[in-house]
Amino acid sequence: MSVPFYVPPEQLMKDRAEFARKGIARGRSVLVLSCADGILLLAENASPSLRKIAEIYDRIGFAAVGKYNEFEGLRQAGVRYADLRGYSYERSDVTARGLANAYAQTLAGVFTNAQKPYEVELVVAELGETPAEDGLFRISYDGSIADAHGRVALGGGAESITARLEAAGADLSGLGLADALEAGRAAMLPDAPQGSGSGRLEAALLDRHASGHRTFRRLSAVGQKRTGQK
Repeated sequence: MSVPFYVPPEQLMKDRAEFARKGIARGRSVLVLSCADGILLLAENASPSLRKIAEIYDRIGFAAVGKYNEFEGLRQAGVRYADLRGYSYERSDVTARGLANAYAQTLAGVFTNAQKPYEVELVVAELGETPAEDGLFRISYDGSIADAHGRVALGGGAESITARLEAAGADLSGLGLADALEAGRAAMLPDAPQGSGSGRLEAALLDRHASGHRTFRRLSAVGQKRTGQK
């Protein structure tokens, strides 16, 4: 008679967490930071078409690291959630906190019940009237949420990026777009010449000075100019 295969629940969760962390660590980094002109989203991304940064709703942005097909599915689900809630209630009822909670429930369910966890980490960012009112939420592969203040980095180089920003000692919340973009580029690509696009940064801004509902703008990380793309 064969003996049933048994793995203790705590070992199973540990193995799943290690699997997800290894997958995420292989991903190129993402940095989201508040500045005077809005919330700046930066991602190391060699692809011109597979985006790691996106708009979810009027004042809400999304950034992710990990497996593209997994976080792209989550992005699309977030857009549907926001559209439905804004249509059913009020546009102001769509918040980053609510979206982060929805993502957390989805990721926690996958982590606990699916054959394998998602290899992703997400940031949901909501633009406030001032940098102090910005909302940054980091959602991990297991559904845990962290409320970040001022900046958050994801991916394999996250700790190094955070250390470089802290070593620079700049008050990022007081920086304009060009200075914040250069500070972020220097933290993410420390070996690239100043102003260089080496390594290709995907960049976008939730613009604090935008008129109308939509605030998301894609940027040229090399020229530090707005492209006007939505």
